[in-house]
Amino acid sequence: MSPIRLEPTSQAQWYALVQEAIAANGVCVKEDLEHYLVLLLMRFMNNAHVFNHSVTLEYLKSHEALGPLRGDSLRDVGDKCLLFSGLFPQWAYTRERKASYYVTLGRQAYGTLGDLAHTDLNRFYSTLGENFVLLMDVLLATRRLQGAVYSLTPLEAEHLWYETGSQQARRMLEENCEDATLLEMFFKNFPHKAN
Repeated sequence: MSPIRLEPTSQAQWYALVQEAIAANGVCVKEDLEHYLVLLLMRFMNNAHVFNHSVTLEYLKSHEALGPLRGDSLRDVGDKCLLFSGLFPQWAYTRERKASYYVTLGRQAYGTLGDLAHTDLNRFYSTLGENFVLLMDVLLATRRLQGAVYSLTPLEAEHLWYETGSQQARRMLEENCEDATLLEMFFKNFPHKAN
């Protein structure tokens, strides 16, 4: 667990945590995606009712909405799916779904939003959809950096890795498997199915 660094503002605190998670993952995240992730965390920080609604129903209703409401609805679905899969993947299993379900739904929401118009903002949402797993892994790493134990069982981590290619899920498997040779054979013989 990393020592908690106090930053002058909550936004600076979120930036520090996200940047530390990116570094821990050893990945490169574009600045605009990093900024969006920070704003997403700030937006939902004190929003406990995010869990009160079915994102599946919200996604279906978004297709009935018109104009800006449709875009807002699709963005909210994508955002919630990113939070669920990255910060609370075990929550999906309490609702009898796999975390990868929220990855697929979130990617679709951002992708649909990206296809609504040919603007820079819409292209950005397409980029969010394309980088969904990368951003989910950053969020999973933030939990780890703050000392939270992985809340997924090895089987749940295997599903998340196999279906999305999540490198954080792969790390969970590696840390929970005592037989490294057996695990390496598993990874070799059953590569993840995500693109």
